[in-house]
Amino acid sequence: MAEPKYTVAIIGCGRLGQHYAEVYQTLPNTELVAIAEYNPERRNAVGERFGIKALYPDAEAMYREVVPDIAAVVLPGKYIKEAVIASAEAGVKGVSTDKPIGACLADVDEMVDVCEERGVVFAGGNLQRALSEVQEVAGWLRAGNYGELRGACVHRWNGEISGGGCQHIAVLRLLAQAEITEVIAWGTPEAALQSDNDEDLIINGQFRLSNGLICPIFGQETPYRGVDVWTDDTLIRWNWGPPDIYRGFDQNGARIKVETPYTPVQYPRFSYLATSIMSFLDVLSNGGELAISGHDLRQSLEAAVAAKFSALWGNVPLKLPLEDRSLTLYPRPYRWLGGDHSGRRQTYQEALSDPLFPKSS
Repeated sequence: MAEPKYTVAIIGCGRLGQHYAEVYQTLPNTELVAIAEYNPERRNAVGERFGIKALYPDAEAMYREVVPDIAAVVLPGKYIKEAVIASAEAGVKGVSTDKPIGACLADVDEMVDVCEERGVVFAGGNLQRALSEVQEVAGWLRAGNYGELRGACVHRWNGEISGGGCQHIAVLRLLAQAEITEVIAWGTPEAALQSDNDEDLIINGQFRLSNGLICPIFGQETPYRGVDVWTDDTLIRWNWGPPDIYRGFDQNGARIKVETPYTPVQYPRFSYLATSIMSFLDVLSNGGELAISGHDLRQSLEAAVAAKFSALWGNVPLKLPLEDRSLTLYPRPYRWLGGDHSGRRQTYQEALSDPLFPKSS
C-alpha cells in the first residue's frame, strides 16, 4: 500500500516556521497547503517562496476555509496555546509546537488535555531529543546493552532554563529512562532570580529521579554543556550533537572513547527537525511513541518552573508534579513575543531566502 500523504499548514512563519515549511515541502509524504502568518509582508514573501496560495492572517481565519491533516504551530510562546487548541478543535489529525511550550503550567495542561480528549497527536518540534543518534543510544540503554544506570548529571543549565534548557531536560528524561520527582535549586544572579523570566538565570542543584538516581545540576561553566548518564563501565555524554560513548578504562584508569556506528540520517541537511517530523508522521500512520511530544515539552517547563521557585523560596525541595499549576516562568522576550516585537524583525528579502540553512552551490 502507498504511504499516506498528509496535508500540512504552518501557523507562524518566522525564521523557524520557514524551516518547518522547507522540511515539510521536502518530505515525500507531506504536502504544504496553507500558511497562517500575521505579518502581511512576510506572509506574502513566504507564500511566494514556497508556492502557497492559501495565505491567512491567523489560525482562526485559516480554519474557516482549510483544515489540514497536520498543523505546525511555530509561534512565539505567548500565542501557542490559542493556536494549538484551535487546531485540535478544528479537527486536525496531529498538531506540533516548539519550545518553550508556554509559561504557565495550567495553560500547557489545557493543551495536552484537549489534544488527548480529541484524539489528536500532540508532537514537539526542534529538539535534540529527536536527533536520530540520541534516540538510538537511548534504545541501547533501554535494551541493557551497557548495564544498569548508576548516575546522571546536567551541565550548564543556565541562561534560559525554560527555553534552551528544554533540551537538557528532554534528553535527560530519555537517557535516564525516568521522570524528575523532586527538584532543589540555588539560583544566581539575584536580579535574574527575582525576574519573571529566565533570562541570565543560572541554576545549581539536583533532581531526584523516579528510578532512584540523584542527578546533580551544574549551572556554572564546566567543560561540557549537556547531559551525562553512566553505568559501571560506560559513560554516555550528550554534549549537543550525537552522543559520545566511553566504554572501559585504559591502563591509567581513564575512560576509553569508542566509535559507534550510528545509522545515517535520511535528511542530514535538516538535522533533528527532520527526525522529529519523521517520528511525528510515523506515529500518525502507525501509532507508537513520539521522539518528542507535547508532554515532553510540558515536563521540561515544569522542571524549569520548579527550579526557579525552589531557588526563590529558599532552596526548598519541590515534589513533581507541582500541585500549584498557576506557577509561571516566562522565557526571554524574543522567545515569548517573537522577533517583530523584540527588535529582531525579519525583512521581506530575508523571508524570500533560506535564513537558517543556506543552500550550498
